[in-house]
Amino acid sequence: MLLLQAVLLLLALPNSGQDITTKEPGVLLSPPKEGCAGWMAGIPGHPGHNGTPGRDGRDGTPGEKGEKGDPGLIGPKGDTGETGVTGVEGPRGFPGNPGRKGEPGESAYVYRSAFSVGLETRVTVPNVPIRFTKIFYNEQSHYDSSTGKFSCNIPGLYYFSYHITVYMKDVKVSLFKKDKAVLFTHDQYQEKNVDQASGSVLLHLEMGDQVWLQVYGDGEKNGLYADNVNDCTFTGFLLYHDIK
Repeated sequence: MLLLQAVLLLLALPNSGQDITTKEPGVLLSPPKEGCAGWMAGIPGHPGHNGTPGRDGRDGTPGEKGEKGDPGLIGPKGDTGETGVTGVEGPRGFPGNPGRKGEPGESAYVYRSAFSVGLETRVTVPNVPIRFTKIFYNEQSHYDSSTGKFSCNIPGLYYFSYHITVYMKDVKVSLFKKDKAVLFTHDQYQEKNVDQASGSVLLHLEMGDQVWLQVYGDGEKNGLYADNVNDCTFTGFLLYHDIK
């Protein structure tokens, strides 16, 4: 039986010596038309091995945009970042609108203390306060014409001055504060002449301090003089009060 199959196989080979090719693995091509009439198909061979994978195809066209998804959950708060560099100063803004008018404030209290007085008669008594009885100004009544003394009612800095007409004798007067002479003025009389002498000073006074003028010495130099055309004046006033 095997011998018969071998003989048949030899007869099936083409006479022209051409190879039998296949279009696909395991499939025999039809014999040429010019083959012999007694040709018979051989036994199918075993399937061939799988070929190598082909190349990737071209990218497809993009699909349509999908619908927006739901918002995700809020994540935890991040750490505070470092402070950034200070930026460049911006341009100056426009002026704002005026503010509302404020409430009326309390009126400031004005401290006043002043006097200005003159002499009406010639002084003859030394070493006692000179009583200036001609009153030019004494609205606060801080000067007492009966004693010739000014009494401090408002602690602070005061200015005092005096102008004296000198006649018939030399003059030496002193300005006293609390029983102590703080300023002296001396003028020598020139015969048949009317002379002038003056002095001024700044003094700080406490409440109750007293200031006055008096002839200094033994009374020989008391040439203060006053009449209807000549005056001797004594003036003082508060510059500013002490702030508590």
